[in-house]
Amino acid sequence: MAEQHTSETFGFQTEAKQLLKLMINSLYSNREIFLRELISNASDAIDKLRFRAIADPHLVADDSDFQITIDLDKEANTVTITDNGIGMTREEVIDQLGTIAKSGTAEFLHQLTGDDQKDANLIGRFGVGFYSAFIVAEEIEVLTCSAGETDGTRWTSRGEDEFSVDDAGEIPRGTQVLLRLRKDAEEFTDDFRLRSILRRYSDHIGVPVRMRKQKMSSSDDDESSETPQTPEYEVVNSATALWMRSRSEIDESEYKEFYKHVSHDFEDPLSWSHNRVEGKLEYTSLLYIPKRAPFDLWNRDAPKGLKLYVQRVFIMDEAEQFLPLYLRFIKGIVDSGDLPLNVSREILQQDDRVTSIRNALTKRVLGMLDTMAKKQPEDYQSFWNEFGEVLKEGAGEDFSNREALAKLLRFASTKENSNKKTVGLGDYVERMIENQDLIYYLTAESYENASNSPHLEIFKERGIEVLVLFDRIDEWLMGSLTEFDGKSFQDVMRGDLKLPGEESDKDKDEAETDSEDEEPSALTKRIKSVLADRVESVRPSKRLTNSPACLALGDLAMGIQMRKIMEASGQSLPESKPHFEYNPGHPLLKKLDEESDDERFEELVLVLFDQATLAEGAPLTDAAAYVTRLNRLLLELLSA
Repeated sequence: MAEQHTSETFGFQTEAKQLLKLMINSLYSNREIFLRELISNASDAIDKLRFRAIADPHLVADDSDFQITIDLDKEANTVTITDNGIGMTREEVIDQLGTIAKSGTAEFLHQLTGDDQKDANLIGRFGVGFYSAFIVAEEIEVLTCSAGETDGTRWTSRGEDEFSVDDAGEIPRGTQVLLRLRKDAEEFTDDFRLRSILRRYSDHIGVPVRMRKQKMSSSDDDESSETPQTPEYEVVNSATALWMRSRSEIDESEYKEFYKHVSHDFEDPLSWSHNRVEGKLEYTSLLYIPKRAPFDLWNRDAPKGLKLYVQRVFIMDEAEQFLPLYLRFIKGIVDSGDLPLNVSREILQQDDRVTSIRNALTKRVLGMLDTMAKKQPEDYQSFWNEFGEVLKEGAGEDFSNREALAKLLRFASTKENSNKKTVGLGDYVERMIENQDLIYYLTAESYENASNSPHLEIFKERGIEVLVLFDRIDEWLMGSLTEFDGKSFQDVMRGDLKLPGEESDKDKDEAETDSEDEEPSALTKRIKSVLADRVESVRPSKRLTNSPACLALGDLAMGIQMRKIMEASGQSLPESKPHFEYNPGHPLLKKLDEESDDERFEELVLVLFDQATLAEGAPLTDAAAYVTRLNRLLLELLSA
């Protein structure tokens, strides 16, 4: 005997209450999307039952004719959407219709602006499905029975503070959503209006969507008024999976609506690719590039991936095995004719066919992006602004596609004089000056820090472009990139700098065998004696034209960005000493060279060292000592 439950009343989760209010206010001008969302949910429920029924056929033994039915009642002002899909248990009803258990909820709510139009776009990026029904309904009643059970559950709410749940007795498998419409939403009980919406939003769904046949005339049959008639229904959508149709038969609006179905996004996609492969492997893919990044983009552990179908049978959501993690923003489906219907995530991880499909889909996405970058540069720039940092992960992780990924990278540069990341490596190479054989770059905490770095002075003076990198992933990225178009990369903060037209260090060593024995200058020795073990070495600089001093990293030393990331993760790091470089032609250094008072000389050197540390964006070891030392020098200056 089934367990009996009394009627219970629950309060909505706080986030759900905020979203419900936002729904009614922000999406009022686009209310018809509620139907798309409910139909999409019903279609998903049927897909999930089809998959479950592969292993457990008795779940659909009583009703294997899958369909979604729409009923209208003008007098009662209601719309009812019914499916015979997987249904829900009482516990699932409480969990799924009373909370929003979705990663990124807190961030989503934090970003709400109070501007209805902007917030509506944010809602679309978040995806809130069922809740959109409250745009048109003053009350919603859900009747549902989980596949394999006989007793159902009733969920009722007016979309304010609470909802009630009670037993519904014996009802058919599936879910029925009854909307008691607001007075200003009566238009949705009009048969013609609803059919036009359904054809626009649901024609691509591979499940029949049915509505009652329209009566030709009330006087067609005199007996009809005396004998109750069983309602006749007709299918109002094509009921053919969109991806199985020929591309020539599908118009742009259908592709866009299918994207919204699979992604639950409110905005149109930026681009898409529909492709069928036949031969050794047979599969169809429909891949979309979104316009906006989802809220959980940076959560690498959140579910992501394509919808997987096998021979048009839905198998799983978020099949992550078909694309690498750095393409986790791609939405769409893959339908394979070769995989078994009972395929599992574990089998997918070990299947060579999946590896082949993954490689092909990855190249297809990168090809889409390359075409966009060449033919629609404005669209590509929009894409880069949203997803560029994620794509950088691929350049460091995916060796086989590194060349293709490198062409897609975009950076800020000294040539653009802006923090806009619009410069591709191909653009940079084309603009290289005569005799330049290195791609120069600088990493920093921010564009402002980088653009004012003393390390750029010689490059600005000679008109040499430098890429300015300030994303948190950039130092790691550049550690993975070795060359582009035959040109090596050079960090302008690192090592003994080689400028265009100069001999390499190797050539210098061969030409000047006694260079290692060259005696350091007296000033170099004096500065080294003061800085001692604070630095690896002291040397005159070829980087500086205006600043008195800077710090250069060793070739193998870890930069500031990477050190901060490692420290934040709690890892202990080996000590790394910089090279102190000074500008011999700067007036301060000329005065310093003439300073006979050793104590004053030491004060000045330490001030220069701390200033060079600050200039590269690193914290001072002893900020209080720096302030005291600087104040003392200022007092001497004012007293003179």
